Amino acid sequence: MAGGAKVAMVAVLIAMVANVSHTTESAVTCQLVVSSLTPCASYLIKGGPVPKSCCNGVQSLYKDAETTSDRQTACRCLEQAATLVPGIKVDNAVNLPAKCDVSIPYKISPVFNCST
Repeated sequence: MAGGAKVAMVAVLIAMVANVSHTTESAVTCQLVVSSLTPCASYLIKGGPVPKSCCNGVQSLYKDAETTSDRQTACRCLEQAATLVPGIKVDNAVNLPAKCDVSIPYKISPVFNCST
């Protein structure tokens, strides 16, 4: 997988979880992140219709990542997980939030810092 594609996927998925209110504590784990987004792998690589299970995972992760700590954990997990998915197309990653009815107020960029 090209480095830019990996970074773009991570940036998209992080942006999806970055715009969540800070109302309750929740524990986002790498296992949760991976299990939520694994159904998206075929879309991210091949395009086409986004599986319902992918959007369910995207929406669930968006809701679960409520605190700054949760979002930073999700970010680090996504960085690690993205290295395991070869062939991700940047355009597919950029379009994923909108295709899953998740509105993010950030411009998708291949550069993202998990500590911010």
